[in-house]
Amino acid sequence: MPATPAWPPRSAPRLFVPGPLAEGAAVDVEGSQAHYLSRVMRVKEGDAVILCDDMTGEWEAAVAAADKRCVVLNPVRRLREREQVPDFWLLPALLKKDRFDVLLEKATELGVRTIRPVLARRCVADKLNPGRARTIVTEAAEQCARTALPELAGPAKLDALLRDWPGNRALFFADELGGEPAASAFVAHDGPAALLTGPEGGFDDEEREAVRALPQARPISLGPRILRGETAAIAATALWMGCAGDWRN
Repeated sequence: MPATPAWPPRSAPRLFVPGPLAEGAAVDVEGSQAHYLSRVMRVKEGDAVILCDDMTGEWEAAVAAADKRCVVLNPVRRLREREQVPDFWLLPALLKKDRFDVLLEKATELGVRTIRPVLARRCVADKLNPGRARTIVTEAAEQCARTALPELAGPAKLDALLRDWPGNRALFFADELGGEPAASAFVAHDGPAALLTGPEGGFDDEEREAVRALPQARPISLGPRILRGETAAIAATALWMGCAGDWRN
């Protein structure tokens, strides 16, 4: 006799919705999310949908009604509390749109708590569409089953960022001119941390000196090759998660 499948199924659609969610408090999903559920996933009454609200955690919900304009969902039970992500900030220099989209997606999947784009002198891009960026990180969080969305800040100039740097947070500086091997620096550190990566053309000499002058800065090397901006951010974040983050668990 076949085993009874787990409920809700692992393939159930996942959505972030405004909260707080509560058992029995119906949620009306409209717009693009309603289209996704009704037309793409073709949910029907009684089907399971997984909901997150970035506040109370992850919930199993049942479809009460569905059409292309509105899907009504009834939260049935909480499956998980909102996760505690490592206290790790990613400070990537702003890149061209397509490359920065990839960076946002992968940083979310890797478990970054805060993404704070940086404006450096050699940045090709100087603006970030906040709505588009928020959509990218939300969809990435849904795909990888995060229950906590990353905090997404607006772009800030490097000098302003350094001027207001918190005293208790280490700033690992991915310097293409070299530094301590990243893995050993990450393993040795305990406490709040941030990672700064550069733009397409790298940081200029004045910027590099300003970063290195910060008492909390720790220049690191990401190996013998020059990496693209998005590659450096993704690779270093993955390494930090393995050495000092929640991959160790």
